[in-house]
Amino acid sequence: MHFRDSKRKVDYVLAYHYRKRVPRHQPGAGLLESVHRPASLAIVSNGETGKSCLDQQEQSCGEHVPPEQPGLLEAQVVDLSPLDALEEEKRVQREEYERNLVEAGLEIEKDLENKSQGLSFVRIHAPWHVLSREAELLKIKMPTKKMYEIKEEGGILKKLNEVWCKLTEPLQPQVPQQDNTKMKSLSYPFSREKIYLYNIKDKDTFFDNATRSRIVREILKRTPTKARNSMGITTLIANNVYDAAYPLHDGEYEGQNDDNNERKLLYREWARYGVFYKFQPIDLIRKYFGEKIGLYFAWLGLYTEFLIPSSVVGVIVFLYGCITIESDIPSKEMCDQRNAFTMCPLCDKFCDYWNLSSACATARASHLFDNPATVFFSIFMALWATMFLEQWKRLQMRLSYFWDLTGLEEEEEHPRPEYETKLLQKKLKIKNTTENTNEDEKEKLTWRDRMPGYLANFSLILFMIMLTFSAVFGVIVYRITTAAALSFSTNETTRSNVRVTVTATAVIINLVVILILDEIYGAVAKWLTEIEVPKTEKTFEERLILKAFLLKFVNSYASIFYVAFFKGRFIGRPGRYVYVFDGYRMEEARGCLMELCIQLSIIMLGKQLIQNNIFEIGIPKLKKLFRKLKDERTEPKEVNTNQSKDPQQWDLDYSLEPFTGLTPEYMEMIIQFGFVTLFVASFPLAPLFALLNNVIEVRLDAKKFVTELRRPDTVRAKDIGIWYNILSGIGKLSVIINAFVISVTSDFIPRLMYQYAYSQNGTMHGFINHTLSYFNVSHLKAGTQPENSPFAQDVLFCRFKDYREPPWSQNSYEFSKQYWAVLSARLAFVILFQNLVMFLSVLVDWMIPDIPKDISEQIKKEKSVLVDFFLKEEHEKLKLIESLITCDKHGHQSGTKGQRIRAASFCQFSRSQKGSLASFSSQHTEV
Repeated sequence: MHFRDSKRKVDYVLAYHYRKRVPRHQPGAGLLESVHRPASLAIVSNGETGKSCLDQQEQSCGEHVPPEQPGLLEAQVVDLSPLDALEEEKRVQREEYERNLVEAGLEIEKDLENKSQGLSFVRIHAPWHVLSREAELLKIKMPTKKMYEIKEEGGILKKLNEVWCKLTEPLQPQVPQQDNTKMKSLSYPFSREKIYLYNIKDKDTFFDNATRSRIVREILKRTPTKARNSMGITTLIANNVYDAAYPLHDGEYEGQNDDNNERKLLYREWARYGVFYKFQPIDLIRKYFGEKIGLYFAWLGLYTEFLIPSSVVGVIVFLYGCITIESDIPSKEMCDQRNAFTMCPLCDKFCDYWNLSSACATARASHLFDNPATVFFSIFMALWATMFLEQWKRLQMRLSYFWDLTGLEEEEEHPRPEYETKLLQKKLKIKNTTENTNEDEKEKLTWRDRMPGYLANFSLILFMIMLTFSAVFGVIVYRITTAAALSFSTNETTRSNVRVTVTATAVIINLVVILILDEIYGAVAKWLTEIEVPKTEKTFEERLILKAFLLKFVNSYASIFYVAFFKGRFIGRPGRYVYVFDGYRMEEARGCLMELCIQLSIIMLGKQLIQNNIFEIGIPKLKKLFRKLKDERTEPKEVNTNQSKDPQQWDLDYSLEPFTGLTPEYMEMIIQFGFVTLFVASFPLAPLFALLNNVIEVRLDAKKFVTELRRPDTVRAKDIGIWYNILSGIGKLSVIINAFVISVTSDFIPRLMYQYAYSQNGTMHGFINHTLSYFNVSHLKAGTQPENSPFAQDVLFCRFKDYREPPWSQNSYEFSKQYWAVLSARLAFVILFQNLVMFLSVLVDWMIPDIPKDISEQIKKEKSVLVDFFLKEEHEKLKLIESLITCDKHGHQSGTKGQRIRAASFCQFSRSQKGSLASFSSQHTEV
């Protein structure tokens, strides 16, 4: 964790692969050996000399040609291979960059490059003067000497909070807490002029490791090199000058040593499956990984907690369906063998007439999800989503207050390396041509420069969406053709289980296709965002999120939308069926809600189990193994005299997987949030499965961050960004989709209509007969009648599910009045449900304030305490100056004069009393 002097802390590490060149002599070059510059040797800078240490090294190592031998350069001819020339260019860039870092005030240390090729590290330390300078530039809030009391809620809320704390005490993680939780340090942006305000006990520990690495990263990002006009470390990594740049973890996370660092504490109390029942140590996560990652885990924790009540209600709704299944009259009628409803064949020629009672099991299973409680659950989940988002806003505001993020300004971001390269190409092109271009246009990329990228984005996204629809259509064709093929089977068992076989295999194929396309779409979205050339990392991330979410949303839900709203809607009727191909009819829907439930549950559980868990655990391990094998293969078997017996922390961290951002973590949770809210009317157990997954997911992500990833750069963020807008959009969309699922997919509206409009005794008796229409079998097209049917001679009329006029009516097979009445009721329900739920959501939003009352009062109190604190400090300084002026008037000698000079330089006040008061007034106005 330190330089070789065991005093200076390693704040950041740069890693690169080097390859020493072996120069080849051209004929006629003479016997003189080629003088080439060896690799940089030992410690580069101790931060004490004004002269560049790399220059010192050159002089001490004799790497320059002495001036008294002018003919030597003419005598040597070096033939460099393209690979050697590239390596030499990288080495020059590295040396220049490191020299610039030293000039910026950083102290660096390098290893000896004592092998022909291998891995080397540059360790960076930021001394106090650099940390204080950069903290002031970045306006980093630091705790002052002033502490103030946090006002707590009184009355019954305080009592309830105390009871809750006692009950949840075993669930709290055993991490160091602040000594007095009722007191909070007053924070203020760091200022070297007001250094007396801060509680600086030790300059080495005043800035924690995360803040130190953040400051060094900012310097690395803005330090330029002349070669290729590159700006910062990101460009150099993109050009393979360096392999990686990362801050160090705080030592090992396992082991029996006494070093009880924060990483080990996080592993013990957070990143193990054995502590799944404990709350997350959010403050420690934020301290170690930064605010952005802290907010992600806070959001994930709140989402998981909110899934508990929705899971309980979902289980109750499911149990209600189980309890009332025996009293459900329609399913009883369907299962009654005495009700001989002879149904029309499901396919041409090879399918026979069948009895409706054979679908008894499907009808009984459908009641588990298709019952009146489902409507209540849909309304509950819509309000649940609103409550969750409101509670998150409140928690986010609370965390912002305690983490000193209130009033956080957007930091100016550096342009991305790809943007700089594109801009440089544009400038060279303009320079080489005689175009008259505005100076403003030369300094940035305009929409004209990005037009090819925009066109590629639009066309490829459209193509990908069409590809998803094609995959869904392919599965539909598979279902139709497989069902027809299995119907030809001579095996009775195969023919009787056609429906189950086709549904199960089709959903599994669908799941595999979704998983494959998900990985493809992630890579495509990234590539499309890159060719769009966004200027900053934030813009890049937002555009990537939108593209990836759009593609993955369509991919995950396309097949579910088909089953919910399109399957069985456009099949036609007996005698006039709609055909996909010659001889293959569109598939019919039998128990749509049940089929939707099967589709949703398999895809949701499959994605969570395979993609979110197996892929998340397996792929990083495979990548790590591959990188290790690659390094072993490329590095020659040479003894490294620089290598100590125990591997250093920078070696251990380099072998870990690099952090690539939070987008994949958020994305999988957002897609899951869609499964939980969008089609919850068809699958009330979705929140329960999501809860079980998230209990594992929290610890899986925690373990990955603590043990398998390099330490991420700390990033300050006051919210979760664009993800909140996506969550809000999904919540609003879920209201509309659930309204259509209840009204169109389920039998809720037809049952209500029958009970209150058509039933003679106000019960559900006769409902099945009411929903089935008659068809005269003699009207079947020639060649479509069932072949070798044992009871074809006895069947005059077959039944099919629809509201149509009977064959003996004048308008035979036209839609009946009941059809139009039910359709009107469906549409009316959608409008009523949507407006009711939206109104309730707005009401909940209005009733729950975004900022908790106590936090709002504390923020106001903090401002007044800050002003009072400054007034007090300035008043004390003013008194000191006035006393010194008074002493000066009385003729005090040199000692007093020295004091006055020190006080004046410290306070930057004028000598006159009038000047002091004026200065004090200006300070007060600034505050």
